[in-house]
Amino acid sequence: MNENINIAVLIDGDNIPSANVKEMMEEIAKYGNPTIKRIYGDWTRPGLNKWKNLLLENAITPIQQYGYTTGKNATDSAMIIDAMDILYSNKVDGFCLVSSDSDFTKLATRLREAGMLVIGIGEKKTPNPFIVACDKFIYIEILRKQSEDKTDPKETTKSSVDKITNKEITLISSSINDLSDDEGWAFLGDVGSLIQKKRPNFDSRNYGFEKLTPLIKSINKFEVEQRENPKGRSKLIYVKIKEKHITKAKKS
Repeated sequence: MNENINIAVLIDGDNIPSANVKEMMEEIAKYGNPTIKRIYGDWTRPGLNKWKNLLLENAITPIQQYGYTTGKNATDSAMIIDAMDILYSNKVDGFCLVSSDSDFTKLATRLREAGMLVIGIGEKKTPNPFIVACDKFIYIEILRKQSEDKTDPKETTKSSVDKITNKEITLISSSINDLSDDEGWAFLGDVGSLIQKKRPNFDSRNYGFEKLTPLIKSINKFEVEQRENPKGRSKLIYVKIKEKHITKAKKS
């Protein structure tokens, strides 16, 4: 991702826990510069008081939105209206929508249609339509686990780490096949980008790995090879499906 792009961060205060705001902002900074940071909610409600210090520490602007009608979420409407105003201001290159609410699915789709990068952050309960409407979707639970691991490296929270299943292996295999040369090798950077397009919520950290390379190395089905980079000192990593697995796949 290009860290020079400007990102508008819009947070649904009614639908997101306050505990991991610092981790969320650190994560967003990996993808760009958060030039606009707003959080929406009815700040007259006692339940939102815990946000106060966190907003000051992270320079997030609270936007007051009263609940006009029982059962209707006015916060969603305020966020959507602001997002469209920001879009047409031409001040940002992307958006980060922080919510677990599927009501933002159409907004994410519309922003991507306008050429915006759209990152979603929410809990694992987030409905799939909102997840797939984003370019990338990050689970708060993973950010929480990272924070806990930094606090106590000996502490393991296995419950928040998913198991790699045949579904993930098939996703990786098909992506390698889509990009491989005549010898079956594919550049891992391109494979990772294609996987992200196919499944926005795919994240190596969901499975206990910081990066895609160690995740793929942990699966016996793939070969990984490092090559010299003619344009720099860093190594280029290529991946392919092991021959025995290709043969089995053809027979089946």
